[in-house]
Amino acid sequence: MILKMLEVGPYMSNCYIVGSEKTKDGMIIDPGAEAGRILEEVQDSGLSIKIIVVTHMHADHIGALGKVKEATRAPFAVHEAEASKGYIDGASVMLNAMMGRSSLGIPPVDRKLRDGDTIDVGDLRFTVLHTPGHSPGGICLYTPGVLFCGDTLFNFSIGRTDFPGGDYDQIIDSIQKKIMVLPDQTKVYCGHGPATTVGFERKANPFLQGRRYDD
Repeated sequence: MILKMLEVGPYMSNCYIVGSEKTKDGMIIDPGAEAGRILEEVQDSGLSIKIIVVTHMHADHIGALGKVKEATRAPFAVHEAEASKGYIDGASVMLNAMMGRSSLGIPPVDRKLRDGDTIDVGDLRFTVLHTPGHSPGGICLYTPGVLFCGDTLFNFSIGRTDFPGGDYDQIIDSIQKKIMVLPDQTKVYCGHGPATTVGFERKANPFLQGRRYDD
């Protein structure tokens, strides 16, 4: 697997460029800002981007979405819970406010994702895990050994739940039932900050102590 992580924008969001070494097909996850830099990395990697996946529609994860989609012509996918016009319009307002602009539009959704869907990138297959709590349509992408988790789980922390649509009990339930059931050695690539592993978070994350993961 080809994997590049870029920390982008004022909120230091992680954008991931993922691709198949065999076919050179690629995917961009969370183009949060700095479209030019993202596209430069894509070009350097030699990948042909087949899909852009957004783990959730918060402004710091979609700031470069329009420009990246325009340049790559790749379809844009997000969970169906965040694909409605109302939710997109709200995300657009938040995005423009955070970026200090008045016309930073969000492109139409090309693919609405559901829990259990699969995304093929060349010979790589990723399973969509719906993990609400940080946002209603938050998702993770899993392929054996690797998890991209957006803002659901962080190294030694979890995603905040005080935004509209957030729910603390729900995010804990998502982590418990969707992430902590994965093998300990699974590498977890987060929406902000450094990577971690399922095993480390199971043992050390203060938000997850004293909980069972087999219910």
